[in-house]
Amino acid sequence: MGDDSEWMKLPIDQKCEHKVWKARLNGYEEALKLFQKIEDEKSPEWGKYLGLIKKFVTDSNAVAQLKGLEAALAFIENAHVAGKTTGEVVSGVVTKVFNQPKARAKELGMDICLMYIEIEKSEVVQDELLKGLDNKNPKIVVACIETLRKALSEFGSKIVTLKPVVKVLPKQFESREKAVRDESKLLAVEIYKWIRDALRPPLQNINSVQLKELEEEWVKLPPSPPKQTRFLRSQQDLKAKFEQQQAQGGEQSDGDEEEETAVAVDPYDLLEPVEILSKIPKDFYDKIEAKKWQERKEALEAVEALTKNPKLENGDYGDLVRALKKVVGKDANVMLVSMAAKCLAELASGLRKKFGTYAGQVVPTILEKFKEKKPQVVQSLQEAIDAIFLTTTLQNLSEDILGVMDNKNPSIKQQASLFLARSFRHCTQAMLPKSVLKPFCAALIKQVNDSALEVRDAAFEALGTAMKVVGEKAVNPFLADLDKLKLDKIKECADKVEFPGAKKGAAGGGLAAGDKKPAAKAPPAAEAPPKSSAPPKKSQTASASKPSAGPAKKGKPASAAGGKAKKTSDSKEITEAEISPEVCEELAAAVLPASCLQLLDSGNWKERLASMEEFQRAVETMDKAAMPCQALVRMLAKKPGWKETNFQVMQMKLHIVALVAQRGQFSKTSASVVLDGLVDKIGDVKCGGNAKSALTAIGETCSLPWTAEQVVSLAFAQKNPKNQAETLNWLANAMKEFGFAGINVKGFINNVKTALGATNPAVRTAAITLLGVMYLYMGQPLRMFFEDEKPALLAQIDAEFEKMQGQSPPAPIRSTKKTAAAAEEDGDEGGEQDEDGGAGQDIMDLLPRTDISDKITSDLVSKIGDKNWKIRKEGLDEAAAIISEAKFITPNIGELPLALKGRLTDSNKILVQQTLSILQQLATAMGPGLKQHVKALGFPVITVLGDSKVNLRTAAMATLQAWVEQTGMKDWLEGEDLSEELKRENPFLRQEVLGWLAEKLPTLRSVPGDLMVCVPQLFTCLEDRNADVRKKAQDALPTFMMHLGYDKMNKATGKLKPASKDQVVAMLEKARAVMPDKPAAPAKTGGKGSAEQSRAPSASRNGEDFTDKPEAKKVRGGGAAKKPPSPTEEAPPPSKEKECNGSKKPPVKGKAAAGGQQGPAGKKPATKGLKDDEDKSGPIFVLVPNAKEQRIKEEKQLKILKWNFITPRDEYVEQLKTQMATCFAKWLLDEVFHVDFQRQVKAIGVMIERLNSESEATISCLDLILKWITLRFFETNTTILMKVLEYLKLLFTMLNRENYHLTEYEANSFVPYLILKVGESKDVVRKDVRVILGMLCKVYPASKLFPFLMDGTKSKNSKQRAECLEELGCLIEGYGMNVCQPTPAKSLKEIAVHIGDRDTSVRNAALNTVVAVYNVCGDQVYKLIGNLSEKDMSMLEERIKRSAKKTPAAPAKQSTAEKTQREQPTNPNATFLRKPAQEDPGKLNQSRQNAHSDHPSIPKEFQLDLDMIEQDQRSVCELPDLVQHQLDELLEPVMIPEPKIRSISPHFDDLHSSTASTINFVISQVASGDIGTSIQALAQIDEVLRQEDKADVMSGHIDQLLIATIMQLRLINSTHLADDRVDKKDLIKLYSCIMGNMMSLFSMETLAREASIGVLKDLMHSLITLMLDSRVEDVEDGTQVIRSVNLLVIRVLEHSDQTNIFSALLVLLQDTLVSNAGSLKVSELVMKCLWRMIRFLPENINSLNLDRILLDVHNFMKVFPKEKLKQLKTDVPHRTLKTLCHTLCKLTGVKILDHLTMIENRNESELEAYLRRVVKHSGNLSGTKSDRGNEKSAHGTDERMSKAKVSDILSEIFKKIGSKENTKEGLTELYEYKQKYSDADLEPFLRNTSQFFQSYVERGLRVIESEREGKPRIQSSSVIPQHNVESSLSSSNEDLKPAVYYERLKILRQRQGLENTTRALSSEDEPPQRPAISSLLSSKPSVASSTDMLHSKLSQLKESRELYQQEHNARSGSPTRTRAASPATANLDDLKKRLERIKSKRQ
Repeated sequence: MGDDSEWMKLPIDQKCEHKVWKARLNGYEEALKLFQKIEDEKSPEWGKYLGLIKKFVTDSNAVAQLKGLEAALAFIENAHVAGKTTGEVVSGVVTKVFNQPKARAKELGMDICLMYIEIEKSEVVQDELLKGLDNKNPKIVVACIETLRKALSEFGSKIVTLKPVVKVLPKQFESREKAVRDESKLLAVEIYKWIRDALRPPLQNINSVQLKELEEEWVKLPPSPPKQTRFLRSQQDLKAKFEQQQAQGGEQSDGDEEEETAVAVDPYDLLEPVEILSKIPKDFYDKIEAKKWQERKEALEAVEALTKNPKLENGDYGDLVRALKKVVGKDANVMLVSMAAKCLAELASGLRKKFGTYAGQVVPTILEKFKEKKPQVVQSLQEAIDAIFLTTTLQNLSEDILGVMDNKNPSIKQQASLFLARSFRHCTQAMLPKSVLKPFCAALIKQVNDSALEVRDAAFEALGTAMKVVGEKAVNPFLADLDKLKLDKIKECADKVEFPGAKKGAAGGGLAAGDKKPAAKAPPAAEAPPKSSAPPKKSQTASASKPSAGPAKKGKPASAAGGKAKKTSDSKEITEAEISPEVCEELAAAVLPASCLQLLDSGNWKERLASMEEFQRAVETMDKAAMPCQALVRMLAKKPGWKETNFQVMQMKLHIVALVAQRGQFSKTSASVVLDGLVDKIGDVKCGGNAKSALTAIGETCSLPWTAEQVVSLAFAQKNPKNQAETLNWLANAMKEFGFAGINVKGFINNVKTALGATNPAVRTAAITLLGVMYLYMGQPLRMFFEDEKPALLAQIDAEFEKMQGQSPPAPIRSTKKTAAAAEEDGDEGGEQDEDGGAGQDIMDLLPRTDISDKITSDLVSKIGDKNWKIRKEGLDEAAAIISEAKFITPNIGELPLALKGRLTDSNKILVQQTLSILQQLATAMGPGLKQHVKALGFPVITVLGDSKVNLRTAAMATLQAWVEQTGMKDWLEGEDLSEELKRENPFLRQEVLGWLAEKLPTLRSVPGDLMVCVPQLFTCLEDRNADVRKKAQDALPTFMMHLGYDKMNKATGKLKPASKDQVVAMLEKARAVMPDKPAAPAKTGGKGSAEQSRAPSASRNGEDFTDKPEAKKVRGGGAAKKPPSPTEEAPPPSKEKECNGSKKPPVKGKAAAGGQQGPAGKKPATKGLKDDEDKSGPIFVLVPNAKEQRIKEEKQLKILKWNFITPRDEYVEQLKTQMATCFAKWLLDEVFHVDFQRQVKAIGVMIERLNSESEATISCLDLILKWITLRFFETNTTILMKVLEYLKLLFTMLNRENYHLTEYEANSFVPYLILKVGESKDVVRKDVRVILGMLCKVYPASKLFPFLMDGTKSKNSKQRAECLEELGCLIEGYGMNVCQPTPAKSLKEIAVHIGDRDTSVRNAALNTVVAVYNVCGDQVYKLIGNLSEKDMSMLEERIKRSAKKTPAAPAKQSTAEKTQREQPTNPNATFLRKPAQEDPGKLNQSRQNAHSDHPSIPKEFQLDLDMIEQDQRSVCELPDLVQHQLDELLEPVMIPEPKIRSISPHFDDLHSSTASTINFVISQVASGDIGTSIQALAQIDEVLRQEDKADVMSGHIDQLLIATIMQLRLINSTHLADDRVDKKDLIKLYSCIMGNMMSLFSMETLAREASIGVLKDLMHSLITLMLDSRVEDVEDGTQVIRSVNLLVIRVLEHSDQTNIFSALLVLLQDTLVSNAGSLKVSELVMKCLWRMIRFLPENINSLNLDRILLDVHNFMKVFPKEKLKQLKTDVPHRTLKTLCHTLCKLTGVKILDHLTMIENRNESELEAYLRRVVKHSGNLSGTKSDRGNEKSAHGTDERMSKAKVSDILSEIFKKIGSKENTKEGLTELYEYKQKYSDADLEPFLRNTSQFFQSYVERGLRVIESEREGKPRIQSSSVIPQHNVESSLSSSNEDLKPAVYYERLKILRQRQGLENTTRALSSEDEPPQRPAISSLLSSKPSVASSTDMLHSKLSQLKESRELYQQEHNARSGSPTRTRAASPATANLDDLKKRLERIKSKRQ
């Protein structure tokens, strides 16, 4: 007992495993009790026993085992996890329980198996039981059979799959053990109960005695089918129903139940396929060709024995079928013919759908062979063709059947009709759409009138069967021609028809059967449209001679009403007989006044006119029924009839014809009377309009197709070109009014071709216009008819088609009256008629096709199959030539398919490629007829997709797509061929096919059920070794699921291995979430719908819509009855989605819902979609007060999980979801946790959109948003990661703007995970994360961020370590050593450790960080880092030395620059961007562009790169990111002295205030590459500018706004105008917005005056360029834009700061004249502006800064001296300058000379001399240097001197200058002479000298002048030789560059309000002469452009920041700072200098 006590204490689960059996027994007992006690099926307790249950049932002790079985049964019944143990437990039961002697054990074992089935594990149980049947122990076998029987008896055949059981059953009957045989017999009886006769074929080979016994047992069984008595867990509703029925007696439910189980099992499915191809005798093909019939018979007998097998293995039966077909077609021995036919029948029965490939080859032969009279042969052929019919569809055989319906042999016609009758019985209504039925009925109607009785009877039978299947209503339209006797005969036949398998008296059996399987049988409906037109046309033309020709064409509209009365009245009307003139007069006399009739043919036109008026009044008052239309129109035609000469009378006549047609019952007979006359008058100028109205009226009554055909043929029978042209014009217009339905295109084409060839241009134009209208309805295929036309004509036709491209046909506004009436009576039928009439008409059927079968000779076929590849190639070339020559061919191409199929597997890949191109050619040539070749030739193309060569695979895919375009997808998805292809373990083939399916399946509305066959292969591909195959399989999975449904596919996983199953099921779940919606049924709305459908013939041809017709009809009816939801309600939300995601689905979905409202399927999505969209319009975040605080509190109290994990577990995700539920909109919550990442991306898009509008709510749930973002960091999808980072950047910008600071709670749950991403392998991610870390410092203290980064340096990821170290360095540079937490020493030691890291990037980052510390605190760094190894220390010292060389003087500045570079690792040349500002304008733009092209994303601090933004095509919304740097210290309130004149950067202090940043943001969007964004921004600014009270906020932003506008104008000019994709209307709108904005701005003088010179210059240049741009004029409304630019220019000239605009214009003039590219027109316009300014100078002179203007004139004259100006092509610039100077002098007088203060070295200035001359001439020179008397004496002397003397003196002087010795003397004399006679004209003496000499003289005079006035000589003259100075005037000299830059700097300083006089500059150690040299040398304008201004702002900001840092350091007086300065004493002086310079600027 001691032993017992030991195990008694153990827990139950341990007892169950104990080695002592008693312990186990006790354990099982307790477990049983426990299992019965546990109520929660998901309790964790069950998990403990999962691994033990197998041991329960396999216990070695029989007693314990019994108890174990009971416990196991309780476990399986109650535990949710029990299913996992199925396989092992059932296997244990089979091997260890079923062999037990105790019956109880066996019984419990069976119960366990049945319980597993109940918990949905039937497949696994069945597999194990079937394995048990192979066990050697008969006991086990018997028990397994018994269990299977019991399972089947209780659960039924739906749950227990019978196929595998039936497969093994025959083997059990052969067992030696009687018990096994008996049990098998019982099982066979049980199976028979469920599937009845389907069991017979599989058991036909068992022992005959056993079979007899079975038969006896089967007979005894009750006829009623058995019922399921035990139900699965998922069938509880059925169980309840069953129990209820049991309680009530269960009798009343028999009927329902019977129907439910009546889905009979097909015996074929239970059979195993037999492979016979290999068993065919080797000599078969020789023997079948033998001359002796006995040998042929032997061969056939051998095959017949093989084909008897009821199910055959799939394979290539092509050769066998061809051999048998040959016997049937050509063998003279009738016995052999019937044997071959029998073999074909058996082959078709054994292969079923797989035989469909060969059906097209065999059927024509069989039909032809029906000419044989012998009953035995006929019967065999009938059996064969019937069997073949079941393998294919009637549509596929229709061509062949219709082909023999006109055969001369009555037997063939009879048998074809009988075959149709038998085939119709197997069809349903859905399988016989009108398009299929119509041609058959037309052919059968002909046979009804055949002379042979048997043919007529067969036709009656076929028509009767059709009527029975589809209903009288559907067939009647086609029988309109038949008399009552024949109709009755057809109805009689219909009543006699019995459907196969239908019960007696079940008249609607066929229809019921049809209804039952809509899904399986629907597909053929898809093929409805293609052939709807061609065959009926034949019947119409055939019967055209009869008076009943009308009904053939009009049958459909007439019958649409469906009523007999309607039909008869129509018939009477249409078949109206011609009336004789006498009868006409009588009828007319009865309704018209006598006087009217008498005067009709009067000789006086007035009397005829009066007669007509009476006639009209009579017609208007006449009753419709009583109106004798024919009589009336014949009276009108009475002499003079249509030859009437008076136009008024003629007009009246034509009007009356229209009235009669509209008001009476107008027949085609009546129409025929008048049409000729109408056509004759259609071209008449005065009567043409009335004639057209009359024709239209006739079209409304007699149908447009008929009228049009008559009218066109009449017009072209005449020779009058005017009539022909007007007829075509009328027809074009009529087509638009009536729609295209029913138009006989073929009838017009020849006439149109005639018109195109007409000599009269009006006729040709009218024909082309008509083709344009037809193109609207028919699309591109229309062009095929005209490909043979001359190129010039074809070009005109193409141009017309191009115009129509993209237009949709207009909705018809007229319709044929009868059609309309019919449609009203029966909406449904009307809808169908619409579909089958014009809409369904396929242009491919109209094309004339050539039969090329006779050209496919046996020689050609043998050539293609030759051994020599060259001959094979020749054969292929010939085949290609035959096809291309024929253009359009019939489907009959003889033996070519077989020959081409062989070449697809050719060893020569070039031939394979050639074959593929032939197949593509074949697809185009054959059109829809290609369908019958899909199986034979299409699938071999798929095989080529497995080729290893890419080019072959590409060609094969192109061929496949070309085929599918013609055939639709249905034929490819039917049967098992596709699954066979996927079975090939070829990765290339699999990925190509799956990719193709993924693309095609979403476009289909339904698919054949055979698609399910491909699912096992799809699952295999999901686990393929090849990654590409797996990827493609995953892509295809949702598209399969969209058609097959999740449940079906999930069920199919049952056959997979457990490991695979789990994986596949997980993928199915994912696919379920992203499963696309099925495309909606195209909603038909009257004529427009039909028109659109016919526009895309391929769509109708492709058969993409497999849904059955009744359903479609319901939708259409609904569409008509109910008003669809208004588009406005549904459209907006999808369009919003579309913007985010680029997806186009939502609008389509809306459309679908609108169209199909009647059906519930249509209705639900519409309302649901609407509801969702309503939800999305609300706020996305809910502002819950104190919610965040509550969450923080709960986390502190550990009530919820702390957000801390290595990888997120499910509980964290669930917790977050719960928390977010309270403050996120429900739809957003669903989206952010959606399994499809695209939905998440969309959600982030919405969050970005609402970021600013819902900023407060965003902040309230910021912690949750950041937590959700951390979860996204753990995903591998880059798309979502980048979107999240984009959101974060905008989020932190917003937080910074709102002055929000992250809490510790938020930071702790976000920052560590952000730092993880810094180590991401992708550069783009790392870069973004670094930017975000930089932004983070603005909302979270850097010192607190530092420890997080330190933790990041401990990562195993080297990239993360390196990036964290870099970031630490940046923090130290930006914020000093105080950021180092907990202490600098500790941090530095940890950082220094990384100097020894294995990874180079980490080492470098660590060294850089330590160097950054060194730059801040100098040598102290060595103490802080502690002990380093010698190697590390030497590396560090080396790096510090190197950095010292590079480091500029000021540490603060260095660190900022370095940080900028570090933050942008993609930009190594950060300084490169500074260069353009300092180079001459010619190079400036070029270098900018280079910078742009090299570094498309180079950022700059506080600066816009104009050209870069200008070229940027994207929507520039990231501009606010410019302010991303450390501005905190800049913005601190620091005592900086105020500048005297102007603040350094106006409004910079407001940069972070909301208004300023908003304005900055909006202005930045003005320059956007996206037109919409720009227009929106301009509109916002305009709104502000228009409100005077608000306009002030724009102050300080004017330059910025103008720069953005200039950039946009440049962008339009360079990009948008040239881009054809940009809508020019949008451009005009953008121009209008820009002009409106600028007008508003320049209307407000206060704002307009803020525009600076550089910006005005650029603005004027842009506007003038725009005015001259011819491209703008070409755009519609472009001239309006140019007019508004003109106005704007005037406004700018009037309201800008007058000094600035003057300067801007002068500089611009100089630029345009300097630039070679500068257009003469531009400079002319600039000068016009200057003249305008000069004209208003008198008014503005007092407001001008003349010093500035004269400086600009001086600069201009330096670049363009007088001589150079005169060399220009025009003298206008010279005159302009003179006029300006003269006007200024005139207005200011001598004072003008006081305004030359800004000019350096005035005496050298040409301007001063010129002004002096002008002033002097004006007589205004004041006595500054000489008194009035001197002046007078000077004048006197001047007057006294004679002209001759002057000439002599000057000649002498110039001679001296010219000689080497006396040069100096000559110059001195000349200077004195000029002083004396200032107005002396030197021009004649200088004119003939060289430019060099003239410059030399001028320079010499200046030198003398400067010496005389006591000024030192030009400093650099000693350095630079004189000739160099001269040359440098025209070319830029590199040595002098600094001077050029210095001058520009000076101008910038002056503009910024700093002192800018010579004195101020000379206070520095710069000599005052240098600027003089630079101004002499500078050949470019000194005005900064808008870009230069930005550069200057940048430099000032940097300097002010530097100053602040210096002062801050000085104030803090930290020891580290002073120590840091000590080693750098060399830099101290430099620092002081810079400080002084900055202070001097500030004062």
